[in-house]
Parts: sequence; structure tokens; C-alpha cells
Amino acid sequence: MQCKEIFKFIENWAPKAAAWPKDNPGLQVGYSDNNVSGVLLCLEVTPKVVEEAIKKKLNLIISHHPFLFRPLSKIDIRQDQQAKIIESLIKNEITLYSAHTNLDFTKDGVSFQLAKKLGLNNIQFLQYSESNQCKIIVFVPETDVERISEVLFESGCGNIGEYSGCSFRASGIGTFKGSELSSPVIGEKGKLETVKEIKLEALADKWRVNEVIAKLVKAHPYEEPAIDIIPVNNYNKSFGVGTIGELANPMTKNDFFRYVTEKLNLKNFRYADAEVNEVKKVALCGGSGFEVLPYALKQKADVLITADVKYHNFLDTNGCILLIDAGHYETEIVVLDEVEKRIKDFLKDDKISVFKFSGSTNPINYYR
Repeated sequence: MQCKEIFKFIENWAPKAAAWPKDNPGLQVGYSDNNVSGVLLCLEVTPKVVEEAIKKKLNLIISHHPFLFRPLSKIDIRQDQQAKIIESLIKNEITLYSAHTNLDFTKDGVSFQLAKKLGLNNIQFLQYSESNQCKIIVFVPETDVERISEVLFESGCGNIGEYSGCSFRASGIGTFKGSELSSPVIGEKGKLETVKEIKLEALADKWRVNEVIAKLVKAHPYEEPAIDIIPVNNYNKSFGVGTIGELANPMTKNDFFRYVTEKLNLKNFRYADAEVNEVKKVALCGGSGFEVLPYALKQKADVLITADVKYHNFLDTNGCILLIDAGHYETEIVVLDEVEKRIKDFLKDDKISVFKFSGSTNPINYYR
């Protein structure tokens, strides 16, 4: 199993193109074609993470936060810790890969795992992504429609929420006349032909379109298949920001505070108060997510849990919603369990070990 095969597996779940445009997910350092001896998962890369990978003879590290986020102006191995880590990774032939906001914005990613950690029901995206899909329309002879539809579905088309294989078909008559340089599969060159065809439609994420078209052209019986690509502005049910869900039973404010502290293993948290009699509907956004406040208010959440909230952000709630800053590390570390489970299942036949970093990479300490 090569590193790039694991990258592809992750990106089928959390595509890099779904990430924040200024983000830098993907290969950070190393060799995408190396065979994998073992995998180490972490939130961010520190010297201790690299030491553990070396000690356990694991040559692939997968982090949530990108190790290389801003362009490097120099690599001073004697003075700079980041440069020292790069040197250590290269010397020990360890590959480093990151899945960041693409993992935040995907279904069952960071905010979904945070919601599951709190035992919420009816979990959905707080706000779905929009305008990142296209409708693929291809005209196919009736005899080939089942085969071509399978090509569409296997390429990732036709997914809407919890449903896959979604398409629309309409029958009609197609016409064409090949030039003297053509090689028509049906009929003769230079002669106008009429064929019973099916108009086959399915949704595709924009980042899949080029791959889908390439596979369609290869599989289609026609020398020059007719394919339409139409951008759409609808919501994408597979990607979005934050989550919202409901507690099985409403809680008083103080009971909910204790519940959150226990479930997320918090030493403390900051919050802005609100006149909330009981907590039922909970909005969440792992990491820095105060920007989702308008969505939480729109969906009438009783509380928003996120991190990295500034002083004036607390004021901005105006007592309309409970706002809890539970910590950046604390609201994101929960996703590693899901990443571990998926990668272990993917690698089960290859007997490749997968570990989570045994320590904590949280740089924040609490003084009591």
C-alpha cells in the first residue's frame, strides 16, 4: 500500500477542493509513492509526534492542522523548529499529510464528531455548502444507458443527502451527420441519422467534473458524445459548515454545562450567558467558528459551542444565545477517532498499524 492510495481514500471522503480556498491540505513533506509501514494520527505536528513515529517505525503521519500553511522564506535547520522537523521527516523517510478544513466541511467530519460526542440526535449541517455542484447531462443510445449510468455513479455522481444513484432519464430522438473524416458507430458518414436516445442527468461536485467527463468519453459508444455541464446553485447536502442537533432530553443550563465539561473532558470553558430556561437544540463548530453564529440564531439554537471566541464576539450575542468557547484543541481532537476507524478499516487487509499520538499537542495549559 503506497501513501498516495491512503491520500486518495481520505480525499474521497474529504476532498481537498472542499477546503477553505486559503487552506493547504494534502501532502506536506515526503514521498507519496512510498510503501506505508504504519500510520500515526495527530492534530498537529510537533517534535514529540515525529519522535513517536520514529520510535514506532511509522512512516506516514496524518495531521489535521497543516504543517506548512504559509510560504517558507528560508529553512534554517539550526535555528528554526519547523525546519528541524522537516529535516527529521526527510532523514527518516516519513511522509506528512494533512486534512484540514476539507475535514471540517465534510459529512462525518470534525463538527459531526463533536455533535456525536455530545450524544445529539438529528444531526445536520448548520449551513450547507452551495454553488459547488454541476449537473452532468449526457445523451446515450437506449442500449447503453445502464452501462453509462454506472460510469456516472462510480465516478461520484448522483449523490443527494442520504441517497446515491440519483439520476433522471428522458427519452427522445437524437440526430447527427458525420463528416468525411468521422467514424460513426451508428449509421454512415455524410448521412443524417436518427437514433432513439436517453437524456441522462446526474449531479456532480465541481471538483469531480473533469474526471467524470474523461470517464464518460472513454466509456461512451459515440465517437463524439454530447455532454452538457451546467452549474447549479443548490445546496450540497454532503458538505457544509458546523452542525446542529438535539439532546434526547432538555437540560437546565447548569446541567448542560456539567454535561459538556464531562463529555469533552474540559478543565474549564468561557461562555456568554443568555436567558435560556433549558437547553435542547445545540449548534456546534469545531475550531474557530464564531462566524456561524447567524446560522445558529436562524435555526433557533439554544447554545453555540465553538472556540477562539474574541471578547467583542461574546458581546455580539446580545444575550440571544448561550455561547461556549470550549477550546480549539478540545473541539477538534474528537475527529481523530473517526479518522482512525476509517483508515483501519481501509487497511485491514494490508496489516498496517494505525495509531493516534499517545500524548497531547495542545499548547494551552491551565493554571489553578
